[in-house]
Amino acid sequence: MINEERLVQSFCELVKIDSPSDEEEAVAQHLIPRLEKLGLQVARDAHGNVIATEPGENPLLLSAHMDTVEPGRGIKPSVIGDRVVSDGTTILGGDCKAGVAAIMEGLESIIEDKKAHRPVQVVFTRGEEIGLVGASNLDWSMIKCREAVVFDGNGPVNQITGSSPTYMRFDVTVKGRAAHAGVEPEKGLSAIRIATDIINQLPQGRLDEESTFNVGLISGGSVRNSVPALTTFGGEFRSRNAETFDLLKMQLLTTLEQTRQRYREATIDEDLEVMFQMYQLDPDESIVKLATRVMGEMGMAPDIRPSGGGTDGNVFRLNGIANVVVGMSTNEMHTVNEYVVIPDLVNTAKFCQQVVTFGS
Repeated sequence: MINEERLVQSFCELVKIDSPSDEEEAVAQHLIPRLEKLGLQVARDAHGNVIATEPGENPLLLSAHMDTVEPGRGIKPSVIGDRVVSDGTTILGGDCKAGVAAIMEGLESIIEDKKAHRPVQVVFTRGEEIGLVGASNLDWSMIKCREAVVFDGNGPVNQITGSSPTYMRFDVTVKGRAAHAGVEPEKGLSAIRIATDIINQLPQGRLDEESTFNVGLISGGSVRNSVPALTTFGGEFRSRNAETFDLLKMQLLTTLEQTRQRYREATIDEDLEVMFQMYQLDPDESIVKLATRVMGEMGMAPDIRPSGGGTDGNVFRLNGIANVVVGMSTNEMHTVNEYVVIPDLVNTAKFCQQVVTFGS
């Protein structure tokens, strides 16, 4: 039986452990003995992902990520009514530690109740928030599963990610020419001015129901009285429509080339990388049928909807692992207003328990 008090305590303990992307070791060390206590064989791959394996045929992969976004240091969770919240100065860390806590409680309850169940393999990844880096570097020779449930969606557990976009990150470096801004500015070539010209020609925000574009980083200049010689900016675009995605890429590259023609004495370099690929959920996949049937037996109607985000599920699919991404009870993720609804968290743990024990 799911122990609500233990679940909430486990979640709060997890979010108190700082684990911004690339700094997940402390939370990994917290989870490893807990997984071993459940009888799983725990290993790390070369990237530091935690992989816990239970012996048996046809295992089910349960996955969540260990890292959080900033501001995520010194989180102080508190329970107010039926919600867990932060103190308002940081995120809560429900993304994705609510998923981690639900997996752990689901498995603990199965072991305690001595329930027959399908063998599991648990994967807790690093660096999901900075481009699914942990999953992309996962040692697939250690993975024995062909199906997975990824606990990394927004809202209650019955909110299923029906589709996800392709995501491109880009970084642009502009090199101009420095000069004293008060004595001989005409000898300078402002890298900041060139960068802002580029940014002003690019789209921004929501472009349609399937596509977004964002410039989220910019840095340039060294002192107030110098024409800036170097500026960098970075951003992303994503779309669930392949044609729109290609058009956005073309627009970015065309804008950069046109700017090079206008500022021939400047150097403009770009670095583009596709971080994950789009997918459309197939309702006839066996893992989707299993998840929706379990939800139905729990009295919840599956709510399949598109997402503008990516998860480790995108990477799993590229590597031949059919999966379903379910809600983990967190809301307003990536903000200081993030909160976890406790009844939803309990249902997420119950779903984990029941999807593993179904048919056994």
